[in-house]
Amino acid sequence: MLKLEVNGQSHVVDLPGETPLLWTLRDELGMSGTKFGCGAGLCGACTVHLDGTPVRSCITPISAVEGKNIRTIEGLGQVKIGAALQAAWIALGVPQCGYCQCGQLMSAAALLAEHPRPSDEQIDQAMSGNLCRCGTYSRIHAAIKKAAAALGGKA
Repeated sequence: MLKLEVNGQSHVVDLPGETPLLWTLRDELGMSGTKFGCGAGLCGACTVHLDGTPVRSCITPISAVEGKNIRTIEGLGQVKIGAALQAAWIALGVPQCGYCQCGQLMSAAALLAEHPRPSDEQIDQAMSGNLCRCGTYSRIHAAIKKAAAALGGKA
């Protein structure tokens, strides 16, 4: 039995410790916002926050997250940065197919938490591990800038 703290709520799961966090979130806890992309931590679709740091949930075993705060896309709007990013994403019509966007938003939120007024280089670096097959990179970039401006540079 492992106790997980997800989006401010405690959950107890009875799974092997090597079970990937992704499948625990999706299959056990019913949080389907975190997506499976590559299964190797390369595409970013499965990105969640672990104590505020973006991690790839497809390669993170649940034994490594016990006692830490996990935030998923379902809980992103509960925080100021997440709400600002979601509003910017909608205003600029960022998603095309939308499959990668949960991971994109989670990485963008971690970026703005660390760099409230990110430079173009900081955005490119922070988002480089998130792939978008539809190629909405310029809209993602613009939405991050819009959210940062809406927050007034104050994460």
